[in-house]
Amino acid sequence: MPDNPDGLAVPPTTARERLRASLLSRPSRGQWIVAGLLFSLGFAGATQVARQSDDDLTGLRQTDLVRAFDGLAASTERAEKEIDRLKTDRDRLTSSTNSRQTAVQLAKQEQTALGILSGTLAARGSGVRITITDPESKVTAALLLDMVQELRATGAEAMEFNDRVRVVAQTSFEDSTQGIRVGGQSVEAPYVIDVIGEPGALEGALDFPQGPLERVEAVGGTLTTSKDDEVVVDAVVPDRAPQFAAPDSDR
Repeated sequence: MPDNPDGLAVPPTTARERLRASLLSRPSRGQWIVAGLLFSLGFAGATQVARQSDDDLTGLRQTDLVRAFDGLAASTERAEKEIDRLKTDRDRLTSSTNSRQTAVQLAKQEQTALGILSGTLAARGSGVRITITDPESKVTAALLLDMVQELRATGAEAMEFNDRVRVVAQTSFEDSTQGIRVGGQSVEAPYVIDVIGEPGALEGALDFPQGPLERVEAVGGTLTTSKDDEVVVDAVVPDRAPQFAAPDSDR
């Protein structure tokens, strides 16, 4: 702190002098108290976050943790396969001497894939057959819909109920006096669902805490699965032309 000609200290006048003075001065008792409080709050917050993360898993049994790990591993494997496929397509488009022909071929493959996903094309491939019995008629449309969503999230590519109703994104599930209506059609127990996808992953989508298997058994039914290398899904939905949408000619 500079001195005036009379020998008395004067307060710093510039920002640099004030900063230097604050750094060199000893912290006051109040500043030590504030610092201690801030440290305590930060430590408590970090401890609480760590405790909450641990609590999410502490209540799970060992078998539940194994199922959760298997689900994450399957999701990672599917993502890696999709990345590899996209990289292969990119390399084919950039390195092929006839990129136009390659692009047409890829477009046809994409059209086939979309036809299967939209339900306008029959499909076959490895997967599982799921059989659900319901002796007390307590299996609901909501339960079946939740099961379908779990299968989709695990990579199901094609699905049909009782060999006659194709399940797609727009398929509805409703309870009725005759049983359950799937896509506007009545289906009765036992419900037989053919699903194409990776068999191990599809089975894992059914057997987890509060999952489809436990919920069906809780209402007195049974849910069994069988793996198959040649699952056939031949029910299709009508290929409807759009009523309101039209291609954008400007693009």
